Parts: sequence; C-alpha cells; structure tokens
Amino acid sequence: MKHLSFLFIAVLLAGVIYAAIDEDGFVRIMMDEISFEGDENAPQITLVFGDPEQEGFYLLRARFAPGVFSTPHHHSTDRHVTVIRGTWYTGTGDSFDRDDTVPLSPGSYMMHPAGAVHYDGAKDEEVIVEIKGIGPVTTVRLR
Repeated sequence: MKHLSFLFIAVLLAGVIYAAIDEDGFVRIMMDEISFEGDENAPQITLVFGDPEQEGFYLLRARFAPGVFSTPHHHSTDRHVTVIRGTWYTGTGDSFDRDDTVPLSPGSYMMHPAGAVHYDGAKDEEVIVEIKGIGPVTTVRLR
C-alpha cells in the first residue's frame, strides 16, 4: 500500500489559482481563470481554496480527460464532490472495473466517506468535478 500526502499529489499534478481578494474579503474566480496542468493521463488537480494538508476547509477542482480514471484509493477524511462538467463515472471497492460504475451528470453530488475505497473518471468526454473537505487529508492508493 502506498501512502501519499494529498497536497504532494496536487503539487505534482496541478496548479494553484491565485485570485484577487477585494477590500471586503470576497473572492471571485471565473471558470476561464481555472487552469489544469500536468499529465493528461491522470486526473489533473487545481487547488481553489485552502490547503488540504492544513486544518480547515479546502476546495479543489479535478479534471479528467476522456478515458482517464483514478485507481482504487481512499482518503482519511470525508470528501464531498459535485460534478461541474461532463458525466463522471464512479466505482466503489478495490476491484477496478470501468464497466461497473455509476454515471453522475452535471450538478450531481457524491460523498466519499473517510476510509471508503473508490475510483472514478471519465469515459467519452472531459469531466470536471469540485471536491470539498476538511483537512488535513491523506490519500492512500491501493495500486
């Protein structure tokens, strides 16, 4: 079993959005200001708010290019996921099977309970999901 810090993965795979904060503390980020960097053969992560390695709330976006899936893994804390774009395919358990997944369309929500093994990804189209949680969080990959 391989233990990886979530932030370490995020730094390797993605960028951080640097948004302007107005004088009252409001933050606005337009969709076209969010960029995804890194290997398109893996989920690309962009940190939008907070720090998954620190105490407190964090929010990130993950982009899956067509055909890209994560491998079975779990997280140390609950994670709340909303589909922003595309149909996101989700599977549970440690037996990876793209054909044994549940499709979630834009606007759909899924909660990943702490310690529950899952995998997810895109089949025929780009998928973007928004992931929210309370840090610190650790991700454990089973493969």
